[in-house]
Amino acid sequence: MTTFNDIIGNELIKDQLKSAIRTDRLQHAYLLTGDTGMGKKSMAEAFVLELFCTSKEADGSPCLKCPECKKILSGNHPDVIRVTHEKPASIGVDDIRLQVADTVDIRPFEGRYKVYIIPDAQLMTQQAQNALLKTLEEPPSYVIILLLASDDRMLLDTIRSRAVRMRLKPLTDSAVRTYLEEHFRVDDEKARICIAFARGNVGKASELYQSEVFSVWYQRLMKIVRGIKNMSSTDILIEISRLRNDCPDLLEALDLLELWYRDLMMYMITRDLNGLAFSGERKTLMEMASISSYTRVQEIMESIETCRKRLLANVNPDLSLELLFLTMKEK
Repeated sequence: MTTFNDIIGNELIKDQLKSAIRTDRLQHAYLLTGDTGMGKKSMAEAFVLELFCTSKEADGSPCLKCPECKKILSGNHPDVIRVTHEKPASIGVDDIRLQVADTVDIRPFEGRYKVYIIPDAQLMTQQAQNALLKTLEEPPSYVIILLLASDDRMLLDTIRSRAVRMRLKPLTDSAVRTYLEEHFRVDDEKARICIAFARGNVGKASELYQSEVFSVWYQRLMKIVRGIKNMSSTDILIEISRLRNDCPDLLEALDLLELWYRDLMMYMITRDLNGLAFSGERKTLMEMASISSYTRVQEIMESIETCRKRLLANVNPDLSLELLFLTMKEK
């Protein structure tokens, strides 16, 4: 469980939520948006702790020791309802009716407020959203609904208009590095890759840094990058098969390839390795820069985008990757 003091970045959102609690000017619905791993759940849990704590510290942060805090920390507070759903890809109308609409009229058991947390709110079906909308239109005075969504464009305009919208922003690379250094024994080269790849998403950076799967397919992809110019067509097909076996999401492999070629382009322009995600690949960067042109690198980056579109359109992945790798070899 996280308090506001434990959350890195997004100071404005934290200040707004803490001020609303302190001044007792709470709204009935808040919509927290941002990519998966950006900290929406942590922000919601910190809000709940600070709202319910009965023995706050001098700075207003929750004590984590009072009965209310202990119940929240254990997930057993009767006035904090975390909406769940059996279907992984959708939140149905019955989920909202049974867990929210049918229970909002029951007053809080212990405190002044009753808080509903709806993770992955973008998964609500239109029927589920309409069921929730009835509650948002005339909510009881004690109800607060926290909607957590990676893409709020999938929510009805009427839902969004009735909630205070707060978008969590990416952190700086230095902030993400600080987090990794505080929580792990940091390997500089691996940390640089994870930080650059995560693009300010501390949750994603942390997950990548701990992931053995990521380490395996990253090394597989770098082997292809280093040796592509000397590979035969048969070698390329073998490496494609191995990459597909190692990498659970080929779109992420394309994102990493794009990051590599952006680094290459930057090195060709500046001849400076400082600040590059792949600065540990000094030899490969220098070698590729010596035999490449800006135009050729740009053509490869365009081919990466073409491959991405093909994968999204369900074109044969082996063929899509083969065409991309052949372009990389030629250029």
